[in-house]
Amino acid sequence: MVGHMKIVVLDGFTLNPGDLSWQPIEALGNCTFHERTAPSELLERAADSEILLTNKTPIPRSAIEALPKLRYIGILATGYNIVDVDAARDHGIPVCNVPDYGTPNVAQAVFALLLELANRTGHHAQTVRSRRWSASKDFCYWDGSLLELQGLTLGIIGFGRIGRRVQTIARAFGMRTLACRSQSRTQTPSQSHSDDPAHSEVDLEELLRQSDVISLHCPLTEHTAELINAKRLAQMKPTAILINTARGALINETDLATALNEGRIAGAGLDVLSTEPPPHDHPLLDAKNCIITPHIAWATRSARERLLATAADNLGAWLRNEPRNVVNPVHKAS
Repeated sequence: MVGHMKIVVLDGFTLNPGDLSWQPIEALGNCTFHERTAPSELLERAADSEILLTNKTPIPRSAIEALPKLRYIGILATGYNIVDVDAARDHGIPVCNVPDYGTPNVAQAVFALLLELANRTGHHAQTVRSRRWSASKDFCYWDGSLLELQGLTLGIIGFGRIGRRVQTIARAFGMRTLACRSQSRTQTPSQSHSDDPAHSEVDLEELLRQSDVISLHCPLTEHTAELINAKRLAQMKPTAILINTARGALINETDLATALNEGRIAGAGLDVLSTEPPPHDHPLLDAKNCIITPHIAWATRSARERLLATAADNLGAWLRNEPRNVVNPVHKAS
């Protein structure tokens, strides 16, 4: 079977803009690579494919039902909400993701955003470049308040691999951590680490009330969509900072922009938005004390190399009838 199946990569550019090799995928079949695929182009490009690999190109039920040869969908990412996994299961098509390629990178990005809000390093560096320091009467200056992380409480919503790595880094800064595991809106704490005074597992409301910094690490589901909204923001400290490196739609972005502009929370650091790229009039682009990066937490070369290798391993395992990382287990055809 290897070498004969038609493989179509729908949107390979962000994973591999030219600095990686597609050879691990090419070794597994007859490959066609597209840098990007618009929804209107999906059916034409996937018409004869048995294997589709996608990062952010949506594959809805209507497409799955219109592609009779399709047998496998590989996600070039961890999140798989862009594929109708139930429709795929209904048609006996496994959907395989890459669950753990970017953990250190995303955790690193959390603190890149937090430290920029705490120290405003980029801002101050730009003022020096513009010769403000050269014109200063004093040996130093700073804009706004600089924030010390030691002693602050970091609330982690979603305590999986990335959440745990964030906790480890937070402790190195001398922060106390709270965690909320559940993915539902009525979250309840799981077993608390009562023997660990620097960490507790609590419900969502308590986490929001106590935390000085809140970092989102839960998947986007029907239960977590707009989990952070006007009600939740009102429960946060006015000095709190919100960090999101997970999915943009976890936040009601209009509510967040309003809270920032009215000073009801102190700042936000975001690597994701609900619409990517955002429209020019997106409410957060001009919100006060809001730092936004263009969904780059995952994108170090090391992480992308791991992602590509694991995506190839997933496909190779399925070709050997040993599927792995299947997010919608399907029954084998009789």
